Order: sequence, then structure tokens, then C-alpha cells
Amino acid sequence: MIEIPLPDSGAHADALARLDALVKPLGALGRLEELAAWLCAAHGTVPPRPLDDVRVVVFAGDHGVAGASAVSAYPREITAAMVRVFLAGKSGVNVLAGQVGARVRVVDIAVDDDLDGVPDEVRAYKIRRGSGAIDVEDALEAGEAERAFEAGRAIADAEIDAGADLLIPGDMGIGNTTVASALVAAVLGVPAEDVVGTGTGVDEAGRARKVAVVEAALARAAGRTAEPFSLLTALGSACAAATAGFLVQGAARGVPVLLDGVYSGAAALVAREIAPDAARWWLAGHRSTEPSQAFALKALGLAPILDLGLRLGEGSGAVQAVSTLRAARAIIAEMGLLADLA
Repeated sequence: MIEIPLPDSGAHADALARLDALVKPLGALGRLEELAAWLCAAHGTVPPRPLDDVRVVVFAGDHGVAGASAVSAYPREITAAMVRVFLAGKSGVNVLAGQVGARVRVVDIAVDDDLDGVPDEVRAYKIRRGSGAIDVEDALEAGEAERAFEAGRAIADAEIDAGADLLIPGDMGIGNTTVASALVAAVLGVPAEDVVGTGTGVDEAGRARKVAVVEAALARAAGRTAEPFSLLTALGSACAAATAGFLVQGAARGVPVLLDGVYSGAAALVAREIAPDAARWWLAGHRSTEPSQAFALKALGLAPILDLGLRLGEGSGAVQAVSTLRAARAIIAEMGLLADLA
């Protein structure tokens, strides 16, 4: 049993009272006020602490469904190539994170490549080379989901011990949206047709192939999805399990987590099955164009901070919401009070 602390309800109430007393009409700053109060509860103080040290961890891994099933517009060799792009600081999330001063780390959890020449710390948590094709076989071997989950927890601990004020899970892996759709469909009992999107930009024929893959995966894993680690073994991936561990451990350490898109949303659904109170420490950074994310966020009771039509992954959408969170903190920390008006 993983112990999860509860956000400070007293600080939340004090924050709401202060927000109502600021030099503005009641509720005039809308969602910013909600976020400011949320941060106060997370930090246990009014105003909340600055969000100076933001850390993005990109969990990289390959999926068997990206092979013969043709569920992506890109070959799965792109995953390994993108790890090197992250390390070179040239990916989308590198550039966007740089705008808000966030740090980006990439971790090889299950890339189907030896990644020769890549720093050892990138491969320190590797569980396997690629996950199984979930339409015809389990994603993981027995015990690998638990190992990956613990790896995610260890990675969160390392980032928090190094000073992280806010955690963002990123993802990189061709076939990610197919796996995410399968997980969401299994947890929520939603038909594959409703949760499968176009992912990297496949056409309608490609989406139909993805639907068929998810339907086959759900049928194959029937009766094995009620327990979260069994679910991750059958339909998930090492990356999904590691992301779930990352989310849970952030909550266990009392550090806010900003979810990114479809993949972290699916991992969050599974993580909540493992540690229900962990969801109190998560915010949704942005709305993905993938339909399965909408189902996941509704089930988690989370409303996206931004809606920019993004579908890149990597943590790129969530980092755009960091400025909004900092603005929410600023209003409660720096605005004057109505009572002080001359």
C-alpha cells in the first residue's frame, strides 16, 4: 500500500478567502483562481511557493503494434532516433520547455535498440527491448510491469530529491496512442471505436486498422484487466507502467504533477487504480486531439488548462500550461486587497 498525503484543505479555504478579497470582482479571474487555490492546498501555504524547478521526464519505448499492424504513419525506428534528438536538445518539448525554464530528461524504458553511445543514465532503468504486440500477445512478461512501475517511482524520487517543484511526464514511442486507447477502453469499458483516434495522422483506413487492433487486444485480454498490473502486462507497456509509477510517487511525495496528453492520461487511469488518492495531486495540462484522453480526463475529474489542438506528446502540451500555473500563483501572491484601497 502506497501512502498518499492529502492536500491541505485549510490552505485551500484560506486561499479562496484571500482570492475573494483581492482588488477585483468576485471570481473575475476564473480558472486562474481555481488553480491558485489548488496550488495553495498542494503546498499547504498561502500564497503557494514559486514553481521555479519544473522537470519533464520523457519515457521512451517501442510497441509491437507499430510493426505489422501499421497503426502509425511512422516506423518504430523513429523512437530510437528521437531519443538522440531529445539528448541534442532539438525536440519539440526541448524547445517549448526552454521557454519556461523547464528541464527535460529522457529515459529509455523499452526502446527496441541498444542506443549505443547514449549516456548510461538514459538506459539505467531499461526493462526490455520493445513491448509485445498487444493484439496477439501480452505486452510484458510476468513481473515486468511491477519492475517498470518501481522504476518510475525511483525516477520521480530522483527528480524530487534534485529539487523539482513540478513534475511533467512525457512520452515517446511509435504506437503509443494505440496502447493508450486499449488501456482507456479496458479500464472504462468503452468501445474501441469510441476511443481510437488518428494518432500521428493516419487516414481513415489507418484508424480502422487501429480500431481492429484494439478490439483484438481487448478480446484477447478479456478477464485479465481488473487488476492494474495484470492490465499493464496484457495491454500496456513498460513505459505506461513506469509513467504510472512516476505519477503515483509524485503524489506520495506531495509534489504536483501536470499530465500531458493521451499517454499520460491513460497511465493516470491505471495509476489511480493502484493509489486512488494520488489523483488529488494531478492537473491536466492540455486537451489532446485524441478521443481517449477526453474519456480518461472525465473519469479522473480533470479539466484541461489549455486547448491548443496539440497531439505531439513528449510533454510538449503540459509545458505550455506552466506559465498559466505561474500566473495563478502570481495573482494570489502579488495582487492587492480591496481592504487596502484608499
